[in-house]
Amino acid sequence: MDAKSDQKASLPSRHVTVGPQRAPHRSYLYAMGLSEQEIGQPLVGVASCWNEAAPCNIALMRQAQVVKKGVAAARGTPREFCTITVTDGIAMGHQGMKASLVSRDVIADSVELTMRGHCYDAIVGLAGCDKSLPGMMMAMVRLNVPSIFIYGGSILPGTYRGREITVQDVFEAVGQHSVGTISDAELKEIEQVACPSAGSCGAQFTANTMATVAEAIGLALPYSCGAPAPYEMRDRFCYASGEKVMELVARQVRPRDIVTRKALENAAAVVAASGGSTNAALHLPAIAHEAGIAFDLFDVAEIFRKTPYIADLKPGGRYIAKDMFEAGGIPLLMKTLLEHGYLHGDCMTVTGRTLAENMQHVRWNDQQDVVRPADQPITRTGGVVGLKGSLAPEGAIVKVAGLANQRFSGPARCFDSEEACFEAVVKRRYEEGEVLVIRYEGPKGGPGMREMLATTAALYGQGMGDKVALITDGRFSGATRGFCIGHVGPEAAVGGPIGLLRDGDVITIDAVAGTIDVELSEDELARRREAWTPRETDYGSGAIWKYAQTVGPARNGAVTHPGATKETHCYADI
Repeated sequence: MDAKSDQKASLPSRHVTVGPQRAPHRSYLYAMGLSEQEIGQPLVGVASCWNEAAPCNIALMRQAQVVKKGVAAARGTPREFCTITVTDGIAMGHQGMKASLVSRDVIADSVELTMRGHCYDAIVGLAGCDKSLPGMMMAMVRLNVPSIFIYGGSILPGTYRGREITVQDVFEAVGQHSVGTISDAELKEIEQVACPSAGSCGAQFTANTMATVAEAIGLALPYSCGAPAPYEMRDRFCYASGEKVMELVARQVRPRDIVTRKALENAAAVVAASGGSTNAALHLPAIAHEAGIAFDLFDVAEIFRKTPYIADLKPGGRYIAKDMFEAGGIPLLMKTLLEHGYLHGDCMTVTGRTLAENMQHVRWNDQQDVVRPADQPITRTGGVVGLKGSLAPEGAIVKVAGLANQRFSGPARCFDSEEACFEAVVKRRYEEGEVLVIRYEGPKGGPGMREMLATTAALYGQGMGDKVALITDGRFSGATRGFCIGHVGPEAAVGGPIGLLRDGDVITIDAVAGTIDVELSEDELARRREAWTPRETDYGSGAIWKYAQTVGPARNGAVTHPGATKETHCYADI
């Protein structure tokens, strides 16, 4: 695309670069060293979640520089900017986790505002940690300018006394330490070797789950989301993404051409097939919301129900993201799902080709056992299951990958915060066979819908992961394993049944039938609801308070604005 201004006739950047009245605007661009030709070219936002908070994000700045070279080579003008991230591994287990889900929407909002304010014509977005991936994709779909997503890549595994470990092992080691199974010195040794490089948590936790989604939904180039962060070959994907986004600008292929109902179903299918994080059931509805597509928890759960679980990935399986990449990558997983009718092959992708066309040259690798053929699954039902019943009329979600027993019944032991439950677990103030209930941790009640990895990992470390169940209106980390049910709705803060429970109430969970019930009559629930009063949080101002005022239920993705169905104009068409 040449630098003539008439080529900008329908691009947003014409509002800041074309015509005599925009001379002051152009003067700022000249001040940053741009030439007249560069100002006349399409302006491409290169949005990065780089920071020094965690290894997930530390490699993104370098990768962004390679993206910019690709954009420039294809005669575009890259404009780099950063947004925030909150890294779950460091926010986990304390009040900082309340900022995690909030950050997803702040990321989407801040990318939108930067793009709108400077009238950029396209976006290449780089993200590394859990909420930054859906946040970046939400911004792309909301803006609807030509977009390509880049994952920063996963971390390499650590080695502890001859075996590979991940950060999951560190969290579980805390539980082992609490019961005296390992010493202070052993815990220190584990923490020092678990995370040896840049990159996001290495197993099929939330970051790698949403990276898998990015390829399956069509917003990322094939293979680009599988290569670990330290691999220099990531530069090829970054450069190619910079070049490719200019092709999308020329053809005006936009995210909403790509993110369709069928594409969302494809994304849900790869989550189920890979035993991915339950958080996907929160993020896929939120991405759909940006496109104006109704796709809630139950829609996601229906895809989960009929998709086989075929990738033997941690936390429920044996392998990590690096292993799947070296076995054939995300396309290997998608190829067998497509061949056996679990994916829609006619969906457009950022390559400019359909998913089926992208898969034409992918060959099955029978020398690996990370991914099984879709007709020879680990289990016939996906690794994540939706639940519904008297305890969760608006649904709940459970990861069953790696669970031997998918039914559980027992008396409730109720806690009104994660800290209270974690203290009880560490001090062993619970009994085998109980259902631990953590409530007032939902989107509004938390506020912020915290993850409960510290508690679930401690249970597993104590050897109790399959001897108790845990339910919450909050979330679980992608690293969580055991009988753990999250996203219970309605949440306690709005008077949902989970807020009416008392110690000893018998709860029955059946992941095979997809049900979660409490043995209380409707009359008894109604009596308790009349006596129930809302619980005040200690967040009366600031970003977390603001989030609580606007956030909707987990069933619809915990979104904070009306979405594309209420749009009166789309940014891409200003």
